[in-house]
Amino acid sequence: MDGPVQELISAIAAPGAVLATSTKGQHKVEVAGVTDRDSGTSVTPETPFRIASLTKTLTSAATVLTARAAGRSLDEPLAELMPELVAISRAATRLTLADLLAQVSGLRESVDSDAVAALGDGDDALASAARLVIEAGRDEAPGERWSYYNGNYFLAGAALARLAGSSYEDALQQHVLKPWGLTATGFATPDGAALGHEGDAAVTDADYPRSRRPSGGLWSTATDLLQVGERLLADEALLAATREPRTPESSTTTYGLGWAIGPSGQMYVNGRLTGFRAVLLAVPEDEFVAVGLANHEDALPTLAHAVSALQQPHTGDDIAKDLDAFAA
Repeated sequence: MDGPVQELISAIAAPGAVLATSTKGQHKVEVAGVTDRDSGTSVTPETPFRIASLTKTLTSAATVLTARAAGRSLDEPLAELMPELVAISRAATRLTLADLLAQVSGLRESVDSDAVAALGDGDDALASAARLVIEAGRDEAPGERWSYYNGNYFLAGAALARLAGSSYEDALQQHVLKPWGLTATGFATPDGAALGHEGDAAVTDADYPRSRRPSGGLWSTATDLLQVGERLLADEALLAATREPRTPESSTTTYGLGWAIGPSGQMYVNGRLTGFRAVLLAVPEDEFVAVGLANHEDALPTLAHAVSALQQPHTGDDIAKDLDAFAA
């Protein structure tokens, strides 16, 4: 990461940032800045950042792996797993878990963050959010149009819990976090976490509603996220299921299960949450993974440019605009 990439990371409009790569399991990490301007604590590869919608990649992986363990297909009607949905709304007809994870459900996008935050953090919070999503009905048949909607993942998280016979959090822990060795990834605000920033002001960390967790609630580190990419690439069946395009040919975005697919088959996603920005990318053919994390709302364009530069020798593509503009 010498030369131009070092200049890029130094230019990021953030108190702190991390760029990290894994090539065939060999890690290289660059860090710059501090976790908090007031404390002056330095960023390290083990500094936790909020990863926002990168959470969807882990929710997707956990769902694929849980379904595999249960002998269930992601393409079977969701109503077979959750028969009560049909009684709530006809929108459940023909809907599958794959439709939700691929953001092609056709569900009406009327359930926002405020609506689900009002559901509280009890054991039934996610199930209640799923009910709101399905009660809203649908605008199109599943598979007709790709549209990025967090409600898809509220419902997918509830379905994952049903598949696992546990809570969503326990299913994620059992099928991804623990077996993949992601010891620094979780929903509770960890010690030493980076503090988000907007402009020159620090952002007070707010609890992330339990009902929204499947779509964007995790904290993680550069080291753990490299491990996410490595474990995905090492599991051929998981990679194939995740990377298969699920969007209609007319879509301007190609999307699998929790990942956008680039022009050379690279997989990527970004994350935006108040005070934080994140990028994760994988090039399966070269066993290459790249991570960019920063604790400032204005950092994404520069992170996207840096991660694009890191993957360009592997693909020949400049995808900085795609990494920045992705819908998360």
